[in-house]
Amino acid sequence: MSSALLIIDMQVGLFNGPDKPHDGERLLANIQQLIRQARARKVPIYAVRHTGPQGSPIEAGSPFWQLLPDLELNASTDILFDKGKPNAFFATSLAQQLRAGGIDELFIVGMKTQYCIDSTCRAAADLGFNPVLVADAHTCMDTPALPARAIIEHHNATLGGAFARLINSADVTF
Repeated sequence: MSSALLIIDMQVGLFNGPDKPHDGERLLANIQQLIRQARARKVPIYAVRHTGPQGSPIEAGSPFWQLLPDLELNASTDILFDKGKPNAFFATSLAQQLRAGGIDELFIVGMKTQYCIDSTCRAAADLGFNPVLVADAHTCMDTPALPARAIIEHHNATLGGAFARLINSADVTF
């Protein structure tokens, strides 16, 4: 099985905005470790950023739209792309690129759990890929209805099995 790492919406404005992501530093450390492991094993790294409408904090080209520098992504070796909807496959060439590269297993990490992580896991499964949700490498913020920890736990339970295989970052082997 050929694998890839998909990093979703780890953007300056989402990660460092007024609403802080739950357990953000641990999340970032886990993703950085997965990036190092992927590079060591020559596993392709895909990183997507959400593009908001003109005038929004994450409009294309704005400082908040940029991917976190701490990820040390490299546009010459990593595949960086943009999306306008929560599903990273919608109106992008992600599925075609994965198929062209013979990739069928997709390790999914990033933000926000209840939007882009959820949508992308479900879409990956529907498109015939084998999504692997890294249970301790995705996050979101507290909402008026639920704390972030409950959202993350709920989505791990909901997505695990039916839509994705769950694994912790320490157990990932590409």
